[in-house]
Amino acid sequence: MSFFSFGQSAEIDVVLTDAETRKKAEHKTEDGKKDKYFLFYDGETVAGKVNVTLKNPGKRLEHQGIKIEFVGQIELYYDRGNHHEFVSLVKDLARPGELTQSQTFDFEFTHVEKPYETYTGQNVKLRYFLRATVSRRLNDISKEMDIVVHTLSTYPELNSSIKMEVGIEDCLHIEFEYNKSKYHLKDVIVGKIYFLLVRIKIKHMEIDIIKRETTGTGPSVYHENDTIAKYEIMDGAPVRGESIPIRLFLAGYEMTPTMRDINKKFSVRYYLNLVLIDEEERRYFKQQEITLWRKGDVVRKSMSTQATIGAQRFEGSASSESALEKAAREDSG
Repeated sequence: MSFFSFGQSAEIDVVLTDAETRKKAEHKTEDGKKDKYFLFYDGETVAGKVNVTLKNPGKRLEHQGIKIEFVGQIELYYDRGNHHEFVSLVKDLARPGELTQSQTFDFEFTHVEKPYETYTGQNVKLRYFLRATVSRRLNDISKEMDIVVHTLSTYPELNSSIKMEVGIEDCLHIEFEYNKSKYHLKDVIVGKIYFLLVRIKIKHMEIDIIKRETTGTGPSVYHENDTIAKYEIMDGAPVRGESIPIRLFLAGYEMTPTMRDINKKFSVRYYLNLVLIDEEERRYFKQQEITLWRKGDVVRKSMSTQATIGAQRFEGSASSESALEKAAREDSG
């Protein structure tokens, strides 16, 4: 035992009230590993217990107070150590005093606002966590527990198709059309490509899904492009008048909803990139942004009333029907 008592004399454990029944979601950590965390939605209550277990029963533990915090924060990797908190809630569990035995404290954060989706990217991390702390004069004892938050959206009322042209004067004229511009994460991109004029020898054609992460502002803006998917449309030369159908299933790829200007710190956008390569290895491409959103699963009744509070966060949606109600109605239909 240290003369100055630097060794921790107690252990803290945070246990959620509904840990047995709450769904978990996989999330990739900063080092690329996947772990499972308890899944929450905007507006849901976060409740549980903080267990403080004394390592030396019978020995008193003096403290300056015991508290638990619910924190939502953004960390930019190029500005490490400077955390930007957009949610910060605190509950005091015990006044300054002493513990003579192990003790359990109940806590509840009611209808917590969780406006953004949990995200771990190339240059930025957005996380939510509970942090229990036993405050002491020399060294606090604390424990953090991360959770994952998914943002749900209503089905967009306006979802126009995408029509674009790729052309090189007197050499190439291609039209391509996608069935819509906004897709949920398990959707299918359906489209068609029309070759109206082909006077160059195209040997390869593909569609890529590009994820673009933007962090920072002004002169210190960083863009990270990541190719999420490659879909080969054709391998060989097309002829005039030919049309090629496209069906690209999104469910097999790891993607998040589109995130625009999150807390004025970062954005995540997705683009469809049509690439043509001719026999001389020249590349022609056309890029179009698409919007991705998360559709609600059929959710347990016990959590639906809480989760519907914050389910309507789809940009531009005029619908007053909640995402959960909509999803449940669509699935039952």
